[in-house]
Amino acid sequence: MELNFAKKDVACLDAVLREIQNSEQTQTIQIPDGLPDVGKVLAAWGQCIQRGKEWRGGSIGFTGGMMVWVLYAPEDGGREICIDGWIPFQMQWELPGDTPEGDIRMKCLTRFVDARSVSPRKLLVRAGMGVLAEAWAPKAWSFSQPAGETRDVELLQNTYPVRLPKEAGEKTFLIDEELTLPDTLPQPDKLVYYRMEPVITERKVLSGKLVFRGNSRLHILYRSGEGSLQSWDTELSFSQFAELREEHSTDAQAELLPGVTSLEAEISDEGRLRLKAGAVAQYLISDLEPLTVVEDAYSPGRETELQRESLEVPALLESRRETLSGEQTLGGETGTAVDVVLLPDFPREIPTETGVELEVPLTAQVLFYGEDGALRSGTARWEARQSLSSSQDSRITALPGPGEIQVIPSPGGFQLRSETALDCTASASRGIPMVTGVTLGDVKQKDPARPSLILRRAGAGGLWDIAKSAGSTVEAIRQANALQSEPAPGQMLLIPVP
Repeated sequence: MELNFAKKDVACLDAVLREIQNSEQTQTIQIPDGLPDVGKVLAAWGQCIQRGKEWRGGSIGFTGGMMVWVLYAPEDGGREICIDGWIPFQMQWELPGDTPEGDIRMKCLTRFVDARSVSPRKLLVRAGMGVLAEAWAPKAWSFSQPAGETRDVELLQNTYPVRLPKEAGEKTFLIDEELTLPDTLPQPDKLVYYRMEPVITERKVLSGKLVFRGNSRLHILYRSGEGSLQSWDTELSFSQFAELREEHSTDAQAELLPGVTSLEAEISDEGRLRLKAGAVAQYLISDLEPLTVVEDAYSPGRETELQRESLEVPALLESRRETLSGEQTLGGETGTAVDVVLLPDFPREIPTETGVELEVPLTAQVLFYGEDGALRSGTARWEARQSLSSSQDSRITALPGPGEIQVIPSPGGFQLRSETALDCTASASRGIPMVTGVTLGDVKQKDPARPSLILRRAGAGGLWDIAKSAGSTVEAIRQANALQSEPAPGQMLLIPVP
């Protein structure tokens, strides 16, 4: 005789790919007619643009590029000139075989941009981009539950609330703003370059909707009417919502990867700055799923044989934001800084005995006027480190968020102090023990010398262990001792024996 168990599926998403790919591309930029020859390249900057992503059967692909700007000093000694260009990027990741089509999340970073002159009329620009690709495919995990009569069998059932990834998608939106610089700054005459970084500050899942807020951090370098270079930072707030494919509980949470899909800025004849940008927020919704499984079983009157398995599910444990501080010296000539850019790279995750150590490569480029009044630039590279504790079976992943940097003139150079946000997520493949089948054997022969009521002192085990070892039931022991909960250690219990 067997106790029947039925399979029940729990649907969620499986991370079939999470991989970073770095790529370098070069582009030749011709100096337009009417502009002076290149004397010396002073600085170069870049802005990553996410154009598209595609699931192509057994692979996923990224298309985008980098807007680049190169500032050079003319050979004739005139005012510095800035030239812009576009460098396309394409990347591809192979997926495991037989992967059903799902959803993609990607995050791209500017790793570096440098330039040199190959002739007085030609610049060679080299750019490095890093892209994190995540592929989330639908999957169903099966667990067993009793079906039909459970007479003569005692079952120990437990419910595990497991946070599972449930839905992924994206929300695109536009930013169209006309900005006025503060009166404390010289008014702009010509843009040199500009960068934008969307940052999500609030998010909430409301059943079938995702509501989120944030700001786009805009950084510009411009030339004033007096001819000097000036930088300006501002934040443009946004508030958006996305319609989800499913309805979720009040315990649902969202993780978002923001990105820039287009960027254009110009200065009007009235000196106003007009910004038009496209942004994307790629979300992953997780929700608590209560999984009720049978962990143990026995029959007081029959021999039993159990079939057991372990249910492995991809559980999300927690998400939190960490801040990494770093400090570095940029040696050489000192002066007055007019622009600084901090480029955090994807962290390296090094397992340790107690968790993981994160190493975040940082690059800072400082544009400054030297003591002689000439424009110069310098680049510094260093690593910020932080250790995070975690259990042995969990995995911590981290993504760089917004960063801040201070530039402090010091003897023989500049002192750089940085703070970089890291969005950390801990996940694990959680194993839940479960009984998948019970076979009932022969009826146990009752010992005529055994009393129908025995006295036993409660030990370390709970009522289930006491009832199973004595051949009784949890309910019978509770009724005999008027128990509402587990007995206290050492408490004397009356145990009915059928």
